[in-house]
Amino acid sequence: MWMTSVLALCLLAPLASADGRKLSSHATLLADNSADLAFSLYHNMALDKGTGDNILVSPVVVASSLGVLALGGKAATASQVKTVLRADALKDEHLHAGLSELMSEVSDAKTRNTTWKISNRLYGPSSVSFADAFVKDSKKRYNYDHSKINLKDKKSAVNSINEWAAASTNGKLPEVTKDVPNADGAMLINAMFFKPHWDEMFHESMVDSRSFMVTRSFTVGIPMMHRTGLYDFHEDTENRLFALNMPLGKNQASMILIMPYYLEPLERLEKLLTREQVDTWVGKMEKRAVAVSMPKVSMEVSHNLQKHLATLGLTEAVDKAKADLSNITGKKNLYLSNVFHASALELDTLGNPFDTSIFGSEKLRNPRLFYVDHPFIFLVKDNKSGAIMYIGRMVKPNGDKMRDEL
Repeated sequence: MWMTSVLALCLLAPLASADGRKLSSHATLLADNSADLAFSLYHNMALDKGTGDNILVSPVVVASSLGVLALGGKAATASQVKTVLRADALKDEHLHAGLSELMSEVSDAKTRNTTWKISNRLYGPSSVSFADAFVKDSKKRYNYDHSKINLKDKKSAVNSINEWAAASTNGKLPEVTKDVPNADGAMLINAMFFKPHWDEMFHESMVDSRSFMVTRSFTVGIPMMHRTGLYDFHEDTENRLFALNMPLGKNQASMILIMPYYLEPLERLEKLLTREQVDTWVGKMEKRAVAVSMPKVSMEVSHNLQKHLATLGLTEAVDKAKADLSNITGKKNLYLSNVFHASALELDTLGNPFDTSIFGSEKLRNPRLFYVDHPFIFLVKDNKSGAIMYIGRMVKPNGDKMRDEL
């Protein structure tokens, strides 16, 4: 049972769709590559932000947005997208079909017992006209809507973007941006709401007020939820950290939490954070009794990924003089000015009924404590495709300042 769980968690796990069919070889490759993209993006963002801000990014959604860019681009602009996705060998048709298939698999609301609402929009300056073929194909393959916006009126543009994001996430994501830099190009925008549904729920009565230590001098008060159950768990004594796997939905996905023993800036853990290292931690996990206490909180995070993608090699599309996005408008008159990637994450007690047969049994004796009261790193990973749905860190959850520590 333990070995089956480990194999399901591995990033290179065999790929099967929600109805039991294997994914195509193209979707398989892109799922694997999106896992590499996850760590590259995370490290680039962490380096830029330092250690004081939350990070929340969906690599598989970023890959999908890059697919839209490839669909709209020509020549070097389009080929660079494939390079960033490590998919140079794929034909265009296989790239788009594979990304579409992968995204449909990991976000299928009918088969997954976890809320993940994803809305995508391409905004263009009011001076351009979208090509009908691009509008049709990007909607069909990537579920992208399109809108023209008066970017010269920044205040109005910001309001329009934020109102759309709030409406598309039922108010869970009230703000994507406070500004629109480089207000003369195309903008790709992702607005998402993600709410895990635990494989075994937390009981609502087991929630109380606790403190979360953001830094040694800053603490916030948050509700904390508690439960004891059987989880895949590993303690890395050499690197002074705990790793825990919490299954989601109907075991189609997992949230992997990586937390240092004590409060510290996450820089040390982030230097360890590679795909290979996560595989190692997961491979060493053993199923055992764990007493879990974790924040019952929400986190809203927005990033402009344009410069991060440029750092990873997407230099043509973001260069006004070089970009060729003529499949979008029929003319070489557009470049990628912004990539707003925004998510609301809500951690709650909701989940499937827990297994009451193990209560009072030997299985739950001497549980290990996994007490999440200081910054941690997490991944949400699809167990069937191996794609990373989210990678992020929670440094400062929403909560009221409690006190200053000495």
